[in-house]
Amino acid sequence: MSRRGLVIAAPASGSGKTLMTLALLRALKNRGHDIAGAKSGPDYIDPKFHEAACGHPSVNLDAWAMPGEQLKYLAARQPGELLIVEGAMGAVDGAGPGGSGSVADLAVSLGLPLIIVLDIARQGHSAALPVAGLRALKPDLPLAGVILNRVGSPRHEIMARAALAATGVPVLGAVARHASLAMPERHLGLVQAGEHADLDGFLENAAAIAGDSVDLDALISAAAGLPEPGSVAHLPPLGQRIAVARDIAFSFAYPHLLQGWREQGAELSFFSPLADEAPDAGCDAIYLPGGYPELHAETLSRASDFAVAMRAAAQSGKLIYGECGGYMTLGAAIIDADGNSHGMLGLLPVETSFAARKLNLGYRRFTPLGDAPWNTALTGHEFHYSSVVSEAGAERLFEASDAFGEKLAPMGLRSGPVCGSFAHIIAPASV
Repeated sequence: MSRRGLVIAAPASGSGKTLMTLALLRALKNRGHDIAGAKSGPDYIDPKFHEAACGHPSVNLDAWAMPGEQLKYLAARQPGELLIVEGAMGAVDGAGPGGSGSVADLAVSLGLPLIIVLDIARQGHSAALPVAGLRALKPDLPLAGVILNRVGSPRHEIMARAALAATGVPVLGAVARHASLAMPERHLGLVQAGEHADLDGFLENAAAIAGDSVDLDALISAAAGLPEPGSVAHLPPLGQRIAVARDIAFSFAYPHLLQGWREQGAELSFFSPLADEAPDAGCDAIYLPGGYPELHAETLSRASDFAVAMRAAAQSGKLIYGECGGYMTLGAAIIDADGNSHGMLGLLPVETSFAARKLNLGYRRFTPLGDAPWNTALTGHEFHYSSVVSEAGAERLFEASDAFGEKLAPMGLRSGPVCGSFAHIIAPASV
């Protein structure tokens, strides 16, 4: 079976890429196609929605943080006959001064065409401008079609179609404004898939609208063959037997990292701190991913079996690594949005606060210091609103720089076998 793919992009955030991707995944699944999803860039939430829409796990494809061979490897390993990749931000928005790692860069790396979602709610004939601009900026970019979104009326659609005819890019569909297609959001983006009150009903409604509004046959015909995978350097596993925290408070673990550890022979088990579960006693390493512990700080502070087991694991010398929310949980306390302090594990001398909000956002390059879990340069990102109240008394974990190459303050802490930081690691840095 020839496996193919395409990329859903847009001129800007908020155009409806996520909604359109979910609607198309479910609509095509309902028509009997075997479909899988992927997400451009660092995102934990959208891939879970993709999985709910089509039944296959989704993967992150990050053109800034991952080398080209890894992108091809991960794309080729996705199941199904068609891979739909959801873009991030605007089509040419990237990182650093040159805007590297954009959705356009990802499409070129994979040799896949772009379908542009255009929000024309406040445009008529001007709807053609973003497409004309993409043509001018990236003449070699394979633009396979346009889907008009938030169309106000049949006349509105006629005007936009007439203007777009001059670009030579076909219009594959036009989706009218529907209040039922709004998705709930919170401070770090969409509410997680597991928290949606009626996600399946929402997806079925979106799929029905997309099926009536988009030429699905033309969409499939626009897809291109996926590239052959090459070799890839996985991030080394934390241990041979790794216990991974997994629940609604610790859900931000990249699937490609966990699968890469499995492919290198590591055994993974899962436990829920929110359910007061202890990690597997037979593990030799523990991973606390990011998530939303600040929303569940009171429950976590009362999880006595979890706390006793984690402290015993640290005392016995087992490697414990926490990212972002996991790092906050390893600390002394989390101060919630109302200013209430909740005691955490106390395994690292750090106290964090969600009451004093400060956005920290961006790609990072990391150089491990001392006995960090890895001894190679790494790529990753930061995305959190929590601030550090105190952070001292232990060795630093990483040296760091941003996407512009500017050196940042050292990140994270390490105390014996326990370490963590606000960093989300994505991949070993390419040379």
